[in-house]
Amino acid sequence: MSRLPACQTLLLELHNGVLHITLNRPECRNAMSLQMVAELRAVLAAVRADREVRALVLGGAGGHFCAGGDIKDMANARAQGADAYRDLNRAFGALLEEAQHVPQVLISVLQGAVLGGGLGLACVSDVTLADHNAQFGLPETSLGLLPAQIAPFVVQRIGLTQARRLALTAARFDGIEARRLGLVHFVEQDAQALAERLDGVLAHVLCCAPEANARTKKLLLASAGQPSGALLDEAAQWFSEAVTGAEGTEGTLAFMHKRKPSWAPE
Repeated sequence: MSRLPACQTLLLELHNGVLHITLNRPECRNAMSLQMVAELRAVLAAVRADREVRALVLGGAGGHFCAGGDIKDMANARAQGADAYRDLNRAFGALLEEAQHVPQVLISVLQGAVLGGGLGLACVSDVTLADHNAQFGLPETSLGLLPAQIAPFVVQRIGLTQARRLALTAARFDGIEARRLGLVHFVEQDAQALAERLDGVLAHVLCCAPEANARTKKLLLASAGQPSGALLDEAAQWFSEAVTGAEGTEGTLAFMHKRKPSWAPE
């Protein structure tokens, strides 16, 4: 059995071949900090070759899944210059690539905020369960930024037409709409129903041979095509240019000061 890394931003519980990973920064709706990204990547690396770990269940503490990237990290990066923004952004893309390809079945349980990077994590999950009131969205362009690492995975998940609409309007939508779009597989009315649905999905997963599942997942992903590393590298550069430009500066400051940015109508 794998030795799991010590984590400060994640809660880990391994039981009967299922590793439950809980994003644990409830004070900021589990916004994705650089530390959380690094810890998630370390956990995925630790279990990658372990076929005794059959499934990974990703959820969030405090009634939310993930509200996207941590604005404080971006503020800290500002002092370090454009390269820091590019590296910060690309690290999250690497997490998405690694989560996409982890051999285990990755199941996400989505409640509350599922925004930006949180939506990206949902898009690389094999099975997604959502509360009907969960709030999904790609808010980046409303902040003067780009969903740089997320967009290719969203397109792959729900198609270009819907991805364009959601990314270019920053529209919010609920779990019922997420199911209609094909982003999630099951929508439930409350936490108890979500837990029961998760138990049912895990029962089916555990009926499948672990190595057969790992190879089948690899085959399916290869058949569908993948967002390329070169594209994500270029997108990280675009993100850096956006966040250090006039719009990114205004958008992130407006968010932090809880006001509308200059381009938004009153």
